[in-house]
Amino acid sequence: MAGHFCIDIIPVLPAADTIERLRPGKLLEVGPAAFATGGCVANAGQAMARLGVATRLLGKVGDDALGQVGRDLVTRAGADLARGLVVAPGEHTSYSITLSPPGRDRMFLHFPGANDTFSCDDISDEALAEGRVFLFGYPPLMRRMYQDDGVELARLLRRAKEAGLTTALDMAFPDPDADAGRANWRRILERALPYVDVFVPSLEETLVMLGMPMPESAGEGAATAATAEHLERVGSHLIELGAAIVGLKAGEQGLYLQTAGSRRLAQTGPGVPRDIEAWADRQLWSSIFETTVLGTVGAGDATAAGFLFGLLRNMGPELAVTAACGVGAASVEAADATSGITGWETIWRRISAGWPRRDLLLGPQWRTSTVPGVWVGPLDVMRG
Repeated sequence: MAGHFCIDIIPVLPAADTIERLRPGKLLEVGPAAFATGGCVANAGQAMARLGVATRLLGKVGDDALGQVGRDLVTRAGADLARGLVVAPGEHTSYSITLSPPGRDRMFLHFPGANDTFSCDDISDEALAEGRVFLFGYPPLMRRMYQDDGVELARLLRRAKEAGLTTALDMAFPDPDADAGRANWRRILERALPYVDVFVPSLEETLVMLGMPMPESAGEGAATAATAEHLERVGSHLIELGAAIVGLKAGEQGLYLQTAGSRRLAQTGPGVPRDIEAWADRQLWSSIFETTVLGTVGAGDATAAGFLFGLLRNMGPELAVTAACGVGAASVEAADATSGITGWETIWRRISAGWPRRDLLLGPQWRTSTVPGVWVGPLDVMRG
């Protein structure tokens, strides 16, 4: 797992309107703060480790107190996890103050720190030689990765592909008022996606990067139908740009999967299931599991980790999207990103016992699959 690494400071907010009640000079009492590693590297990497997959974190920290804290936290999670963390002399470690009111999406105050200088050269050949899957996360929060229309990002992904790895890419929302928001993300994706086997961004950030409109919400059912049209359009476009497997995270509306044909899937490397035909030309949508939400920090990273876990476990696509949503649901049952993930066996027992899932209102062009909570779309080759 490579890319963005930071320290998350997560105060417990007592009510959904806590943020709105903030005023200059006013003190609001909140709960205790969780202090955890964050960013795609730590969140997805530690989630994979908790699921039982041997993992190394490849990120960059400063030689400051926060950097030492980050290395200590990672080492506690697994003795080998921190071996790939680079300590940059004279630089500062990235941190986020994460505001996650109950029942609402999270907000961040973020300092990118050493992530801005992270480059392809910060990853050793030895680290690449050890793995099967290379996940890179959050290039919009890493200056070197979005500068010059993503030349460095494409160089890194190409290097991982040439090393024989299955490559995966996750994104973050670019701040529209910062340099990342002014980058040419369509051009960056055009340059990077030919080297990406598994692309797992959110729908919202992808629409922004492609310059496409957001789906209108006109009631719950209409919103879901509109989202389905956007997902199909976006998924098809991302596959045209070069990705083999696209998993679009749609928040409470679940995870959408669309895949390329067998010729492209045959080029994906050792981290993709052996039954290529079962994965070729698929279109699925998985609903989320019902759960008590304590925090949404890292939920998307956990979902991506669950999906990659399904690939490594040689699951079919219906079970892989189910695993992704199961791991994502477990992660929101804790205030931080990973402590709610207690192992795959526990998650699988809950799924097998009939863990309730949110319903989706998709229209007649979608039908239910053999796996509860997973729908098959009109483009799916297995539809008949």
